[in-house]
Amino acid sequence: MAGHSGLTDTPLSAAPDLVQVFGLWTLYLSHEKHFSRHTLRAYLADVHYFCDFLTTHLARPPSLHDLGDASIRDFRSWLAKRTGEGAGAATRARALASLRNFMKWLDKNGHLHNPAIGRIRTPKLPRKLPRALPPDQAMKLMDNAGMLAPEGAEWVALRDCALFMLLYGCGLRIDEALQLDFGARPKDGEVRVMGKGRKERIVPVLPIVEKTIETYVAGAPIAWEKKTPLFMGERGKRMHQGVAQKRLRDLRRVLGLPEALTPHALRHSFATHILAGGVNLRVIQELLGHASVTTTQRYTDYDNAQLLAIYDKAHPRARSE
Repeated sequence: MAGHSGLTDTPLSAAPDLVQVFGLWTLYLSHEKHFSRHTLRAYLADVHYFCDFLTTHLARPPSLHDLGDASIRDFRSWLAKRTGEGAGAATRARALASLRNFMKWLDKNGHLHNPAIGRIRTPKLPRKLPRALPPDQAMKLMDNAGMLAPEGAEWVALRDCALFMLLYGCGLRIDEALQLDFGARPKDGEVRVMGKGRKERIVPVLPIVEKTIETYVAGAPIAWEKKTPLFMGERGKRMHQGVAQKRLRDLRRVLGLPEALTPHALRHSFATHILAGGVNLRVIQELLGHASVTTTQRYTDYDNAQLLAIYDKAHPRARSE
């Protein structure tokens, strides 16, 4: 949004009054709600798209008054256009959530009131199960996590082992792990994590995870200070998510592991495996930093699906049919 977020160079197709409040909403999402860059980009793009739609629909850039006058038919036509362009249910649901957020903020701040958007039904989403590795494949990855480090850079191998062990051993999100500094590294059996929405939580750390990280710290040619990024890139800056994602892609090819193996799949694997080990669902909710236990509930479905697959494969009655 030109002059607002730096996330896109495309100006908003809207009248000046709407452009102005759009900029204020952008600041609200980034500085008050602490949206991630990825989520912020998606929300802003969705509102951009709706304004483009209204510009065509009205034959002029929409104003705040036009947005306040938008009807149920307008909103449905916009979603139908997205469908016709191939947008799936998840994309349309997110687009509607983005626009609702913007409209709610406009209403709350006294810019306009439009109850019509609240009467639009959210597209029904297919329920996706988390993708977790079987325990033996997770162990295979942990045993070989450092094998693709460049020759002569043994510390990079130690770093990769430490990072992937942390993701699988503690269930952290990749950005939570990469934002850790040396002074906040896992020690004394716990790590303090800043999660989504700037919510802090304390996660217990297994001795093997702590030991792997200390081995990396001891072997890395880095002058460690309190604010030094714990996971360093080879160019001396904080390790980027894309580097970790690419390393996992390369590892899964070499090790013959599923294409579903991503940093987030290690988090799912952590949750699924400790659930199978008898850990209470509420405890898993706290460990993962889920705001609602409903989100965590997906892991029970995944475990049941695994059990059904095993039953279907092994039970004599299933094999005889």
